[in-house]
Amino acid sequence: MTKEIKLIALDMDGTLLTTDHKVSTATKSVIKKALDRDIHVVLSTGRGIGNCHPIAEELGLKSYLVTANGGEIWTVEKELLDQHLLATETIEKLWNTGKEIGVFMWMISTEGVFYNEAPDNFYDYKWLKFGCQSDEKDKLDKMVKELSYFEELELTNSLETNVEANPKGVSKAQALAFVCEKIGITMDEVMACGDSLNDIKMIQEAGIGVAMGNAQEAIKQVAQFVTDTNDNDGVAKAIEKFVLV
Repeated sequence: MTKEIKLIALDMDGTLLTTDHKVSTATKSVIKKALDRDIHVVLSTGRGIGNCHPIAEELGLKSYLVTANGGEIWTVEKELLDQHLLATETIEKLWNTGKEIGVFMWMISTEGVFYNEAPDNFYDYKWLKFGCQSDEKDKLDKMVKELSYFEELELTNSLETNVEANPKGVSKAQALAFVCEKIGITMDEVMACGDSLNDIKMIQEAGIGVAMGNAQEAIKQVAQFVTDTNDNDGVAKAIEKFVLV
């Protein structure tokens, strides 16, 4: 028997969004049908609020936003409900390590994102997430090794060429459990779609866990269903299969 789904949790990059960072017409149409049935559609992303709120507006979402891999939870009206910060001392160390190894970095503060540049004073900001990327595997491996020494970090990725760090225990799954409690439903009534390691826990803990056709192999292994790719309306096809039935 198909579970009754009351919330659809969608990763953005590599999942909801096509390679050129758009939501396809077919996907918009299917999401609207879900919203018309009073099903919650929640963006659950590694992005900060500034980089995901415009998509929520474009889709007419009415519910919650899980941002920075669960580092913050917002209403679509931009009311902050939950927040988990990295120690400033930690983010400064991560920046210095990345600079030494020579990787591209980004750091999400509560004020916005720093791309491969640091503020004059790290202590002028509150920090949510650190990420770094390299196509040179040895550099990425070095970063993963260095980051693994920090016990206070939750490590994941959003691409096979990057690594992301949040405070320990922070995940999209933990954030979605918070959202479910607010709404008065359980994780068993959630369908979660994603493509990367930062999606793995929500895919495992959701009632229906969906991996994109373009997902990393580890995600496909834990998902109950593998849909089409992000460039071939994979999200729309999953919603039609499990929700609009």
